[in-house]
Amino acid sequence: MTAPFTPAELHNAFALLSSPALIRLITEIDDNGPIPPRRLAGTLPDLSAHHLRRTTHVARVHGLVRVAPGVGLALTEAGSDLADFYDTVARWARRHAYPTRVSDFTTRLQHSLSLLAPVPLADGADDSPRPASENMPSAEAEAGLAHPRALLAQWLNANPQVTALLEPEPIA
Repeated sequence: MTAPFTPAELHNAFALLSSPALIRLITEIDDNGPIPPRRLAGTLPDLSAHHLRRTTHVARVHGLVRVAPGVGLALTEAGSDLADFYDTVARWARRHAYPTRVSDFTTRLQHSLSLLAPVPLADGADDSPRPASENMPSAEAEAGLAHPRALLAQWLNANPQVTALLEPEPIA
């Protein structure tokens, strides 16, 4: 990936993009439309109230979701593009049974994103992919990551705000 980001900024972006709660929030809205007010906990019942508040705060600050009056929590253009990227990566992972033949959507994304994450050397010059596990994809599968890598670089360049480290959410 040849993005003009520091290793720390890329680390922040990959930590955000591979967050299970964010993956769930973005894909839920993408698959089923905006989440009506006060229905977030019912829509994602396995996430604690704290996780839901933190995830929606982070997603709003990074410009991935917005509260649409009368509609609820909806994706922004950046959030919709992220959902498309997630779908592309998940299709690659399913096609190549990565990380295993049977994996849930979030696990597939997290492991696949780790393959796309650059590993900076001490001088910050290396951008080779980071191994996600011992179950590395074949050379053919690795070649298939070229398209997701290009989409990721394009998305990060269009959305540099996701590389910023957020301060803790203010206590209301």
